[in-house]
Amino acid sequence: MTILSDSHVIVTGGATGIGAAIARAMSDRGARVTLMARNAARLKAVAATLPQAQAVVCDVADDSAVEAAFDQACDTFGPPTILVNNAGAAATAPVHKTTTKVWDAMVAVNLTGTFFCTRAALNRMDRKMAGRIIMVASTSALRGYAYTAAYAAAKHGVLGLVRSAALELAHTDITVNAVCPGFTDTDIVGDAVANIVQKTGRSEAEALAELTKHNPQGRLIQPEEVAETCVWLCEANAGSVHGQAIAVAGGEVM
Repeated sequence: MTILSDSHVIVTGGATGIGAAIARAMSDRGARVTLMARNAARLKAVAATLPQAQAVVCDVADDSAVEAAFDQACDTFGPPTILVNNAGAAATAPVHKTTTKVWDAMVAVNLTGTFFCTRAALNRMDRKMAGRIIMVASTSALRGYAYTAAYAAAKHGVLGLVRSAALELAHTDITVNAVCPGFTDTDIVGDAVANIVQKTGRSEAEALAELTKHNPQGRLIQPEEVAETCVWLCEANAGSVHGQAIAVAGGEVM
């Protein structure tokens, strides 16, 4: 049994990859889904494939834009029952070549944006009902990777937010958890492969092998695997899973 039937689920970064897979999985279980992202055309294309879905354009790094987007979402589908903070971006550079602009951008979208959306959801959730807040945080929240200092630092910060919010909400029926995928078959990983090819002259196969070597299973995670983990966290009997960071990474993090 899930709490998804007739629930309102908000998925940030819902236009592509993991976010779109989560939106589909939630919709398949009977939820009303609000997809948020910056690209209106992509959002509308995904929303059009779901029976009860709306597309709301939102830059999660903009406080006022988040508040307006959540108001718009609730006007149509009512208060949120579930929030999946999936919006994120990744940039790579050695620490000593990471510019302030890149650092600020990674923190803004991956950490500050997650905080803005969490706050907006909590201020609209019914504390008397079961609810879920799920952060898609990445294995970068659990370990370090070379050349991703800004991204990894932001994702580590997300886990701090999860743990603090979980303690504050422990007396309610709202749970807060992080799902931490390893390298996943998405556009972000595709861009990473292209970047490795460009900078090192390796083939695409060699670049992909460089990423999948971290996974003992030797493969990329599929977006649907992450989505199903999020669905599991929404099951009624997952109510005691709280303040956790769940790795979906083929054994990379044990």
